[in-house]
Amino acid sequence: MITFYYPTMFALSVLLTGIYALIWKKHDDIHITLVFILIPISNLGNMLLAAASSEEAALTANSIYYLGGCFLQLVLLLAIFSLCRIRLSRPVSLMMLGLSTAVFISSLTVGRFPWFYRNVAFEQVNGIGVLRKEYGPLHTVFYVMIFLYFLLSIGAIVYSFIRKKQISRKILGLLFLPEVICMAAFFVGRRLFPEIELIPAAYVFSQLVYLLITLRLNRYDVTGTVIESMAESGDTGFIIFDRRFHYLGSNETARRILPQLNNLTVDLSLNRSRTISEQLIPWLEDFRDHQEDINSNWHVIPKDDQYYLCRVGPLRRGKKTYGYRMVITDDTPDQTNIHSLGQLSQELQALVDEKTMHIVRMNENLVMSMAVMVESRDNSTGGHIRRTREVVRMLTFALRDHAPAGYHITDEFCQMLIKAAPMHDLGKIAVDDAILRKPGRFTPEEYDQMKKHAAEGGRIVHEILKDTDDDSFHLLAENVARYHHERWDGTGYPDHLKGTDIPPEARIMAIADVYDALVSKRVYKESLSFDKADAIMTEGMGSQFDPALKEIYRQVRPDLENYYRSLNTAG
Repeated sequence: MITFYYPTMFALSVLLTGIYALIWKKHDDIHITLVFILIPISNLGNMLLAAASSEEAALTANSIYYLGGCFLQLVLLLAIFSLCRIRLSRPVSLMMLGLSTAVFISSLTVGRFPWFYRNVAFEQVNGIGVLRKEYGPLHTVFYVMIFLYFLLSIGAIVYSFIRKKQISRKILGLLFLPEVICMAAFFVGRRLFPEIELIPAAYVFSQLVYLLITLRLNRYDVTGTVIESMAESGDTGFIIFDRRFHYLGSNETARRILPQLNNLTVDLSLNRSRTISEQLIPWLEDFRDHQEDINSNWHVIPKDDQYYLCRVGPLRRGKKTYGYRMVITDDTPDQTNIHSLGQLSQELQALVDEKTMHIVRMNENLVMSMAVMVESRDNSTGGHIRRTREVVRMLTFALRDHAPAGYHITDEFCQMLIKAAPMHDLGKIAVDDAILRKPGRFTPEEYDQMKKHAAEGGRIVHEILKDTDDDSFHLLAENVARYHHERWDGTGYPDHLKGTDIPPEARIMAIADVYDALVSKRVYKESLSFDKADAIMTEGMGSQFDPALKEIYRQVRPDLENYYRSLNTAG
């Protein structure tokens, strides 16, 4: 019966390895695969030793046995660490591999040096080859190594059972069995059954357990299962390239979406097909250059009445990136929704714009009404706010086309200043009626009271506009109200600003305000002729007004005079 034991164990181990090969998947743990490779090798050594008829054949079989014996327990340890998701550092893994390799090399010295076996003798017992040996110091190292690997394996299983909830308890239990059975067969079986080696049977048992583990892992492997389901469903396309944009392959779905892929040859550059390279290479380059930007990793492929979403990502093996992958999915429902949302967004935006313009007009009418209300208290300035706004319009549009140094005039600036011009005298609301409505010239004391309207106007405008979202208009309007009476030479009020310290909008408003005062009739004076007004304005350039605006004023003077003549004619 013993004669058939070793061949039977070897045949069973080969059969179980064959079964594992049938259920093997690319994402299966490499260490489990090595287990199924090493066990038949070790059992082959036991079978050849039992069938040996000479010491030389027995020693050769013994070396084959130790090839499995020295590395199998290490591979089992690494498999357990991998399945328990415990990461071993590369130096530690290499150190253990080096130890196993050194012990295996030492086993090859048997029969030549007394390091692994001190003495060895071959004999046949009942037709079975047996090596009688006296163990040497390096064999003790072998025992220590095997026992160390066993302790580490059991420790990893126990630790994972206590601390790692995401690992199946059934798998942890299955991992425990081969370790215990193999150690019992190795250290205890030889004492209980010295005439037969129980290790081959323990190894076959280990294969059976690892087959069960593999089947369970395939069930628990969410990532692998999902990927296979996606690939087989026909809904998802896959294309892969190396780092130099060489085409490595695609599935049938990808070739259906992009028929040009059928003309590509595996391992050849994508550039060989102009039609497909013009589409795909820019996407690959975009991903390569902007991997940190997730928005650069997806692209839409329109085809007939459908839309496909192509996501570009890295092609990795472990931590190393060696190419690029494209995953193509049907995005028609989302793109249709996006298109519908886009149309709805445009309609909503149009409605918002309409309501916004309505609110803007209401605000402008409110401001104008406040300015008219203030103006109605002033006997001397009837129609002033409307006229100055028109003058400001003429000046700003002229400046837009021929802006001098220091002025940055945009269409937005022009519109804001025209809108802010009626607010320049809002501060007069705080002036006493007795002064504001006086039908004659002011006394020095009254004039001092009147001059306070500039600072008060800045404060009022600030309060009116402090909650607006348009900070630029807020600042410009406040500057117009507060600083339109400042003078270029610094003798103006309320802050005695000088030169370019005066905001540009206030310098422009000053020209409009003074020009209107000169050519308009007031209760304390008659209107001046255009020539006299022009002389005063020209003389004030450099003292009262910014000299850089002199040329602009000259350009618009004919339009100003025509405008005021039209008002006089209409009146």
